[in-house]
Amino acid sequence: MKLKSVYVCSNCGETSPRWMGRCPSCGSWNTMNEDVVAEAPKAGTPAARQAAAARQEGVTTLTAQRLSEISTTEEKSRILTGISELDRVLGGGIVLGGVVLLSGEPGVGKSTMLLQLCGAISNQHSVLYITGEESVRQVKLRAARLKVPQNNIFLAAENDVDEICGLIEKEKPDLVVIDSIQTMRCMDISSSSGTVSQVKESAARLLAVAKKQEIPMFIVGHVNKDGAIAGPKVMEHIVDTVLYFEGDKMLPYRILRAAKNRYGSTNELGMFDMTGTGLAEIENPSQMLLEGRPLGVSGNCVACTMEGSRPILSEIQALATKTNFPAPRRACSGYDYNRMNLLIAVLEKRAGYFFGNLDVYVNIVGGIALRDTACDLAVCLSMVSSLLDRPVSDKLIAIGEVGLGGEVRSVPNLEQRLHEAERIGFERAVIPKHSLAHLNAADYPGMKLVGAAYIADAINALKNDRL
Repeated sequence: MKLKSVYVCSNCGETSPRWMGRCPSCGSWNTMNEDVVAEAPKAGTPAARQAAAARQEGVTTLTAQRLSEISTTEEKSRILTGISELDRVLGGGIVLGGVVLLSGEPGVGKSTMLLQLCGAISNQHSVLYITGEESVRQVKLRAARLKVPQNNIFLAAENDVDEICGLIEKEKPDLVVIDSIQTMRCMDISSSSGTVSQVKESAARLLAVAKKQEIPMFIVGHVNKDGAIAGPKVMEHIVDTVLYFEGDKMLPYRILRAAKNRYGSTNELGMFDMTGTGLAEIENPSQMLLEGRPLGVSGNCVACTMEGSRPILSEIQALATKTNFPAPRRACSGYDYNRMNLLIAVLEKRAGYFFGNLDVYVNIVGGIALRDTACDLAVCLSMVSSLLDRPVSDKLIAIGEVGLGGEVRSVPNLEQRLHEAERIGFERAVIPKHSLAHLNAADYPGMKLVGAAYIADAINALKNDRL
């Protein structure tokens, strides 16, 4: 078989016969890496004629099943992991034959999570853990530190994909973990581990054996310097679920999100606390995120965001201070920068508060990222509170989207958000006035609901101490 050198983009998988500084497909710079691949047989060659003759014979062992005869009972198609936060993100457990790609920054806790998953599921199921980064002795030491049950977990240190596929077909475990795909290698491909061709082919072969044997599989994926999953984009397309494990290594909190999920919602979120003995589930994230909140301080307001079916209360901090430079500084952490500038423009145009000579900073406490527009009203109140140096009530929560006309618009799942705020102990809520007419105040006996049609209405109530 003839081999040839090609240049493959590590970002999108585009190939080129020669090196280029910029990928012509995705526009990324310095991502074209040399790779050695087998040259396909040309038309008219003996290999090509033989393949065409086999297709013309029409002989195949492929069979098809009637759709109505395929069993899809829930108790047979999913396996509960025993980790409720992970089950929530996966959509109710691991699907038989499903392949899950778990990615995250180095040191965030990917291997720790999967080893704890193996321990939780090994009480009733057999687990095969393949490591290409550590020795089996190193994994044993880490399992002992995490106090993971070890009787039903089988370890192997190997990076030959064909050997691994053979072991899976021989042992037929109930769950397989591959740590990691960038260390796997197909021996019939001459390039080194981690290259585009190796990662793509390794993932395809592991996927094939998982589907054939109906064995769920978790695959660890590294990230590049930009935070994207390293390797070809096709790897994310062929797997069933793509999970991102996020978190600041300086903080103990970890967040698990689904970027793709064929068998569940991608809006769900799981929260964990990194401790000395591994990851602990956070069952009440709202209370955790509001711990230590300063009371009676201007620039603070609480919002409620929806992460899938879960309402989470978050503290929003804003600081407006006089600038010493011609161009004021705008900065935010955990919030969309463009959205913050939009809300500042609405406050200046529709409410009459000038921020042109002020530096404005917005911070979401706890290291989480808010993408829900229902937090707009809380962000506006926190910025105006800092500008006026007038604190928002510690028992108040603000929920509503702010439009360009200054109007406060309705948001989905308002009842769930209000019930969560009432459970935590909030006594007043500023909500869209239009939504107030559709709510029954008797459903919230411990909370006073305040309607605001425009952002100016909510700010005037703040200035008049009616909030």
